[in-house]
Amino acid sequence: MDKGKRITGQARETLAAELKTAYEGGASIRILAGSTGRSYGFIHRILTETGVTLRGRGGAARRGPGA
Repeated sequence: MDKGKRITGQARETLAAELKTAYEGGASIRILAGSTGRSYGFIHRILTETGVTLRGRGGAARRGPGA
């Protein structure tokens, strides 16, 4: 996949389905971005367009002062 090249039509639909499957299988947006050569924002947008429920950022929950 060429970096920065516009993806439209059937190619975009195919990529979106592959990304959705991978994300729902546990891959992170950053991993998908790295493996496809696309930006984090592009992957995020594609996943949002497919109706995927995005996961939280993860990590330990922050506790406020006095908690």
